[in-house]
Amino acid sequence: MLVLIVEDEPSIADTVQYALQTEHIDTHWATTGQAALATLEQASIDLVLLDIGLPDMNGFDICRRIRQTSSVPIIFLTSRHEEIDQVLGLELGADDYITKPFSPRVLTARIRARLRQPHSQTVTANGFNHDAESCRITLNNSLLDLSRYEYRLLLLLMTHPGRIYSRDQLMEQVWEEPERSFDRTVDTHIKTLRQKIRTVDTDCDPIRTHRGLGYSFETPA
Repeated sequence: MLVLIVEDEPSIADTVQYALQTEHIDTHWATTGQAALATLEQASIDLVLLDIGLPDMNGFDICRRIRQTSSVPIIFLTSRHEEIDQVLGLELGADDYITKPFSPRVLTARIRARLRQPHSQTVTANGFNHDAESCRITLNNSLLDLSRYEYRLLLLLMTHPGRIYSRDQLMEQVWEEPERSFDRTVDTHIKTLRQKIRTVDTDCDPIRTHRGLGYSFETPA
């Protein structure tokens, strides 16, 4: 098991590394967001322990970037105690949120609990299949010809079937610069995504519109 520790405070990183290594969990330490993202591209990471306040990037932005292409477990470890920060972190796709100061034994136990949960590189639902290694989604074994944001949008929805995402949530989790996008961007991409799905299967329409709420991916009852 390899845990990526993204933390710019050496004393905290040392404490976490010692606690995990005594439990025979290997670690890699990154002091910046860019270094963490580079490591994720080069190494097989089983869990990311992520601070929010980093010298080059905001931890929330890093979490968003990771979730665009990976379902690796993410645990925030931060001094930010506000409820709004915890809610935002979890909504961006983090699996847990731990505040400083922390108990190394409790932190290790929560990391072990998360590592015990199955983590698959493949997501399958409704005849859709996502291959994380190649970043491709197929429907009934036929490749969907998706743009970058169509791919990210469909992956987010199918990974959480039944969950309703508002337009704002989809913008935050899928688009790299949501503040520069237009209000109807999500609707436009949903429309083209549905068209491409029907090109492969005319009867397939798993994306549901919830008026005034947003969109969800529905599986058969």
